[in-house]
Amino acid sequence: MSELNNIVLKIIGGGKGILAADESTGTMTKRLDSVNVQSTPKNRLLFREILFSSSGMTDCIGGVILYDETIKQISSKKNKITELISEMGSLPGIKVDTGAKVLAGSPDEKITEGLDGLRERLKEYYKIGAKFTKWRGVYNITKDYPSKLSISSNAHALARYSALVQECNMVPIVEPEVLMDGEHSAEDCYEKTSNVIEKCFEELILHKVDLKGIILKPNMILAGNKSKNKIANDEVAKLTLKCLKKSVPSEVPGIAFLSGGQTELEATENLDLINKYNDTNFIMSYSYGRALQQSALKFWAKDIKNISGTQKIFNHRAKMNTLAAKGNWSKNLEI
Repeated sequence: MSELNNIVLKIIGGGKGILAADESTGTMTKRLDSVNVQSTPKNRLLFREILFSSSGMTDCIGGVILYDETIKQISSKKNKITELISEMGSLPGIKVDTGAKVLAGSPDEKITEGLDGLRERLKEYYKIGAKFTKWRGVYNITKDYPSKLSISSNAHALARYSALVQECNMVPIVEPEVLMDGEHSAEDCYEKTSNVIEKCFEELILHKVDLKGIILKPNMILAGNKSKNKIANDEVAKLTLKCLKKSVPSEVPGIAFLSGGQTELEATENLDLINKYNDTNFIMSYSYGRALQQSALKFWAKDIKNISGTQKIFNHRAKMNTLAAKGNWSKNLEI
């Protein structure tokens, strides 16, 4: 078993999942503004440190994705954030793309940038303590999109990124996110997500990426958020599994779903059903941001000194998702 594969299993094995705490300063500012907390480096660190030092980290979270600002910060106990995460039994990771920009040749679509200088940045993050990385490609669904240009360009970028990350002895999270924004049907989402994932693996194989040393972070198969034809959670699970069995090579050890705008409860319930129906060898786990943090953030904003209360809410959400990653969740376990 390769060292990269060992890292994958430490992150998402045994029902553990990933805390996506890689919000950019701009995104985190919007989150804090929404709960009337001033967005300062101190406050951003304060909230994240409360999560990183909770018992839910040890019990449920195998990896934490950080942002450039956070991975370089020092905790209130004067140790590095990467050290705090490691002490809690989790592995620190880092978002390395620099965001989605307008795709030349198709201005209504996006291409994720950040390859320039990536090799040098990866070496720096590795020295700081990162064990894995994340890069996100985004795709809109309309009648004409995602285009072949968008699918091909983002797949190529994800593959080049992954090859560089493995060269630096870290695990790449490959995140091709087909957005749920729009009126599209679940069938459209299934077809276009399948096309996106298949092209990603075509490029990953071309770039000689070790598939046993990656984590795929896809969207679940959902109707658009403005669609009049929503599907039941059972169908979400079955279509998601159908898509992955069709599109993902068997060498890939595990999949960590993004929540993609689902509510906390929806993200947990759909993950649980996916695992109840899972007839593959893939680990089916989670890499959630808002779906792990939102309730804790709202509670914390009311009294930022109530650390134990905030941690209790986060611990519960983490436990529910870890149960779902084992197919052992039920609604009556919710508070």
